[in-house]
Amino acid sequence: MAEIPAEAKHMLKGKTFAHVATLMADGSPQVSPVWIDEVDGLVVFNTAEGRLKPDNLRRDPRVAISVTAEENPYESMLIRGKVVEMTEEGADDHIDELAGRYMGVDSYPLREPGEERLIVKIEPEKVQHMNP
Repeated sequence: MAEIPAEAKHMLKGKTFAHVATLMADGSPQVSPVWIDEVDGLVVFNTAEGRLKPDNLRRDPRVAISVTAEENPYESMLIRGKVVEMTEEGADDHIDELAGRYMGVDSYPLREPGEERLIVKIEPEKVQHMNP
């Protein structure tokens, strides 16, 4: 497992958006902007059942993530890795926590009725941090 450099972790703990690339069934890339997090060295994001990301990741766990620092657009991090876990456990609390960080609210306001949230945990295999 590759480590997220200490000087780059702020990019996963602030309000920075990440772009997550997964692979469609035909091998073509699919990219989505996500709220990003880091827990115990794993890169973490939250999504919902029925979206492309979980379907793609169940079929092929490889992922690429691009992050650009909010305060300095020339600082960036590229992460390649594999999904090691997708779980509903704690996902509702996690999306509320992210909504607090990104939107300043207590509860995720965009939740759809009956929506099942998922936490996606990624083990980084290659990390490239650039801060010229």
